[in-house]
Amino acid sequence: MGTIRIVSGSGHGPTPTAAYDAALAAAGVHNYNLVTLSSVVPGDATIERVGTAPDLGPAGQGLYVVQAAETAEEGEAAAAIGWTREPDGPGIFYEVSGSNKQTVREDVRAGLAAGRDLRDWDFGETQVALETASADGADEAYATAIVLAVYGRSHSLIES
Repeated sequence: MGTIRIVSGSGHGPTPTAAYDAALAAAGVHNYNLVTLSSVVPGDATIERVGTAPDLGPAGQGLYVVQAAETAEEGEAAAAIGWTREPDGPGIFYEVSGSNKQTVREDVRAGLAAGRDLRDWDFGETQVALETASADGADEAYATAIVLAVYGRSHSLIES
């Protein structure tokens, strides 16, 4: 499988989409078409927290991700992804977004606990990546926080 990179970012803009695009740029994934996955970690994957994604291939290609994103016009936007896995095997991601970072963090942990209960795996330690952004109603009226688990490198979306 390769590497799953945990990236995050926050951004501001005059529209919700502009703020989201700015947050994607801060995470280094704004030039890809994101393809959303559910939340199972393959057993042969390595997970790395990198903050900002490296070059993952040509612009416009598809990028598989698990994504948490929140946009706010006023106040706080919080997004988080938590994960846990067997020491040398599969695992799960759980993504949450909302307007309060403490609630988002608690919901990630509760979701992971529920996910562990559904599986007969020997899970290890829980990890959480959290991003926040604040909107204050100024010119850049919207704020977005994102966290993504990026699976591998980009790939063509157009068949030859």
